[in-house]
Amino acid sequence: MFVLYPDIKPYHRRHLKVSPPHEIYIEECGNPDGIPVLVVHGGPGAGCTVQHRSYFDPEKYRIILYDQRGAGRSTPHAELMNNDTPSLLEDMEAIRRDLKVERWVLFGGSWGSTLSLLYAERHPERVLGLILRGIFLCRKTEFDWLYRNGASRIFPDYWEDFLAPIPEAERSDLLNAYYQRLVGNNELARMGAAKAWSLWEGRCSTLRPSSTAMEFFAEPHVALAIARIETHYFVHGGFIEPNQVLRDADKLKGIPGTIVHGRYDMICPVDNALQLCAVWHDASLNIVREAGHSASEPGNTDALIRATRDMALRYGDDYRV
Repeated sequence: MFVLYPDIKPYHRRHLKVSPPHEIYIEECGNPDGIPVLVVHGGPGAGCTVQHRSYFDPEKYRIILYDQRGAGRSTPHAELMNNDTPSLLEDMEAIRRDLKVERWVLFGGSWGSTLSLLYAERHPERVLGLILRGIFLCRKTEFDWLYRNGASRIFPDYWEDFLAPIPEAERSDLLNAYYQRLVGNNELARMGAAKAWSLWEGRCSTLRPSSTAMEFFAEPHVALAIARIETHYFVHGGFIEPNQVLRDADKLKGIPGTIVHGRYDMICPVDNALQLCAVWHDASLNIVREAGHSASEPGNTDALIRATRDMALRYGDDYRV
């Protein structure tokens, strides 16, 4: 079983100004002359971590990480103004141009898979391939699964903690109830809601309880960005049209892809991946038997690294062709 490559440090870091008030954090590591790969993190709002650098052979890949608007080291933190999906797609193109990349591989999980697919459908000529994990298609059925009736039946004890900050009278629309608290002026209510929202996601993200995952999702800086930005996007339907990803999947024709999806993914059920593969015929699907949603679970990590190795073998030194 493959494990993460050893830790590496960036050789270049910077902030890129995009539409006000945002500046997005970008870093590069690995081989400056290698196959360009853009890591598209999840959430939205989760930000990149040092582990994201280690899914790739650093001798073969030019590894580009960035934090989306309001997330991680991008500024302003948890900012919602001018923060929407079309803007994030424009940012990806701005990064590509700024770094003088002609074509690249996209590596994204969960919301990162959504954004990668949307980018590839808009700019197929810029995409060498897609490596995706935990497919999220940003549809109402998926919001309902996680925030209305679905995962709540698998984790009823955790669900009670998720309900706790919201009065019973408002629980028929938890997404909007959380959103109102997270954009409100009551700082205590905002932080309490952020922690409860983020911990619910963290608890659902792994097949087995993970203290590492819980520490990440409970960290206040992370929790606030995840909760504010996710609710902002989700109450607006992801700022995309209904079923847009599947509707436009014909634009992915000719783009090779590998999809890694945990059998017991309780955040993004595996039928999302099957529906995508039914309309994207250049993709292969690896359903990982003993894994949930998180990329850090051993089976998912192994499958993702196999995918990056296969992509490197496909292109080698000819990635610019």
